Amino acid sequence: MKRFSRSFGFLTAAWVAASGIFACAHQPPTPQKTQLEIRQLQTREYPNKKSDTKRIMKAVLNVLQDEGFIVTNADRELGFITAKKETDVKDGLETFMAAFAQGSEARYRVNQIMEASVNITEFGSQTRVRAIFQTKVLDNFGGTVSVQQIEDGKFYQEFFAKVDKGVFIEKQGL
Repeated sequence: MKRFSRSFGFLTAAWVAASGIFACAHQPPTPQKTQLEIRQLQTREYPNKKSDTKRIMKAVLNVLQDEGFIVTNADRELGFITAKKETDVKDGLETFMAAFAQGSEARYRVNQIMEASVNITEFGSQTRVRAIFQTKVLDNFGGTVSVQQIEDGKFYQEFFAKVDKGVFIEKQGL
């Protein structure tokens, strides 16, 4: 009887695992966000008082620099900032396997570049900040492996929470 219950337990566990895999494989794909939904994630509005737009721009610049971005362009008149951050994503195992399989022609991921584009605009009694982030992965030959716009709501919430703190610090003159 013990032997049967052990076998039954094993079969039950295998059935549950297989059912879970099957259920996951047949779930409908997550619907893509519309451009309006993405824009809402990327945009935050701040009350606009005397010279607040300049303070907000300064706060955004500071947050980007604190996060390791190098500011490549900033135009106060247009309220536009571009910045980028490079990260080494080279993986030893991926490099070895690619070189083993393809020799000197092997291609493997080396760098990830995150680019930021921020537009800061006075809009009536508000200052509107729209930040767009994208990642680009490059291989060892400098070729582009992938480019993706970041559409994760949590990512933008965290970014704007840092900007909120930066605006507070700017207002306090700290």
